[in-house]
Amino acid sequence: MRFVLMSFLPVVLALTLADGSSSGGYVRTPSQIVLLGTGTPNADPDRSGPSVAIVVNDAPYLVDFGPGIVRRAAAAVRKGIQGLAVKNLNRVFVTHLHSDHTGGYPDLILTPWVLERKEPLEVYGPKGIKAMTGHILKAYREDIDIRLRGGEPSNKTGYKVIAREIKPGVVYKDENVTVKAFLVNHGSWREAYGFRFETADRTIVISGDCRPSPSVIQNCDGCDVLIHEVYSEAGFATRPPEWQNYHSRYHTSSRELAELASKAKPGLLVLYHQLFWGTSEDDLLKEVRAGYSGKVVSGRDLDVY
Repeated sequence: MRFVLMSFLPVVLALTLADGSSSGGYVRTPSQIVLLGTGTPNADPDRSGPSVAIVVNDAPYLVDFGPGIVRRAAAAVRKGIQGLAVKNLNRVFVTHLHSDHTGGYPDLILTPWVLERKEPLEVYGPKGIKAMTGHILKAYREDIDIRLRGGEPSNKTGYKVIAREIKPGVVYKDENVTVKAFLVNHGSWREAYGFRFETADRTIVISGDCRPSPSVIQNCDGCDVLIHEVYSEAGFATRPPEWQNYHSRYHTSSRELAELASKAKPGLLVLYHQLFWGTSEDDLLKEVRAGYSGKVVSGRDLDVY
């Protein structure tokens, strides 16, 4: 796990009590970004399926549930991110329904419940997420029934899912975060979303999978952190024509990302869902830096920002 330190000042708040007195100041924990999975459909054992966690005051807010999400969260706990304790995983925002972003959904529904999560899982995603949820619960009906009625200690709520199909705009708000969804261009997908997280100490934008999308620029607009997908132009040149046609319609090249980031002006650009095709992390970073002068890093699983 790599920790990238950024210059955040703690946010000091004071509570006014019922009698009018002050509780004094207390320090609100700065937000943490944990890359739970930085992979693609490629079966790279070092990169789990796409998933990002925003942790604020030990409350986790997940984006996508690629394969391996629950065990990556457990690995983050071992490294000191206590807010990602498995039984705390109860809220997730879904960018789109591609299999590499959703293959960990059954695991996220069931494993935290087995490990004593009591709250239903809250899921916010595009049209189709309700149907996917229903099919998964139906597929695991026998497992759920045995765990509920076969003698295993269990609760009757933690396996349930509250799935909400979203539209652009504010989709969630609590004392820690405001989450805004915005549409991005991901080829033939009718609905694919990016998300903007506003916390007390910074603003974080996650692109999801997409072609260069003006909505990312608009929602970042000097944001503290932009997490964006990318593919290597050098690697792209080695791909068969049919795959070049596909990737150019669905994803963002290193050159295109450099142009986009130059307009979005994030404090930190984090590359994830990186398609290398034989190139290296350093090669890809050089491609981006050729057209972008801001701070940029190549994200790896379990990096913390």
